[in-house]
Amino acid sequence: MNKSIVQLAFALVKAKESPSQTFSYKDKTFTVEQLNNSLKDEVFKLASSYNEFRRNKLDIFELIQQTVDLVLPNRVREAIGKFADVRTFAQGQKPIFNLTKGKSRAKSFVTKVGLSGVYEAFELDRSQIEVPSIAYGGAARLELERFLDGVFDFGEFTDIIIEGLEEKIYVEVQAALITAISSMPAINTYSGGAFDDGEMITIINAMRAYGNIVNIFCTPIFAGTIMPDSGFIGDAEKADVRNQGYVGRFYGANVIILPQSFTDETNATSVFDDSYAFVIPSGNEKIVKVALEGQTIVDDVTNADRSMEFQAYKKMGSAICYYHACGAFTNTAI
Repeated sequence: MNKSIVQLAFALVKAKESPSQTFSYKDKTFTVEQLNNSLKDEVFKLASSYNEFRRNKLDIFELIQQTVDLVLPNRVREAIGKFADVRTFAQGQKPIFNLTKGKSRAKSFVTKVGLSGVYEAFELDRSQIEVPSIAYGGAARLELERFLDGVFDFGEFTDIIIEGLEEKIYVEVQAALITAISSMPAINTYSGGAFDDGEMITIINAMRAYGNIVNIFCTPIFAGTIMPDSGFIGDAEKADVRNQGYVGRFYGANVIILPQSFTDETNATSVFDDSYAFVIPSGNEKIVKVALEGQTIVDDVTNADRSMEFQAYKKMGSAICYYHACGAFTNTAI
């Protein structure tokens, strides 16, 4: 593949992280829009006709694969890296995580053991664990004519692919965390039909045994319910709710928002379940292990109407360690 196209795609990825800035490429300064248009032009050269597309589609797929593999791990780390150890492994390399010994060492862990979403708890009597991975896929529909007309937006398209794979990872991690609740000590969990500040304080205090800094990870909807029974303590909390819709701290714990979105355009199903909040201390080993294995695989399917569906697959797995050092609050009314 032409290295300049790869460099241009990577430059666009970096530029989109700070869209208000300008960026240098080949000793010239570009805005994000200019970089995107330049990449459009380069991709169009690979698919200026149907025959050109058939001749060059493997290069286009490789460009998508390389871009996804560059962006996806960082996006996941930004979203859940405060409590998840996210690592990449080569194809065929065993996803092995070392575990720290000491007072926070786990007695057991939870990991995925089947393709049907079944989780089981296993006794952990060693200082390493292997996180098994399976393939998760995401797809995006694209009309061939958009390639041929030169209006294909590579940046937007790869964003769709990345977001689809990203959501699969978040769903997987949350499912493992929810399953771990049944194995947590009783003091670590609470389930009720409303937010109860006393119960949340109990969980926070339990987590302080494993780290002075405690974080509450939840969606904006759950965060909006976090409030002391006696009302606001001071103007800072009032300002938080006015400016962002929820308090930024509760009883010394940071309220950290998970990146909520919907699984499709109907807005019927959220990626994260709003009824759960996980209380996790900082400073010790991260309780979630996420393994991203091998290269992203991109392939295409041509439908009867000549539209194309690009399918991307990524192998990943997750495990929950130290779940005695993790708390969970379930608000069944949400």
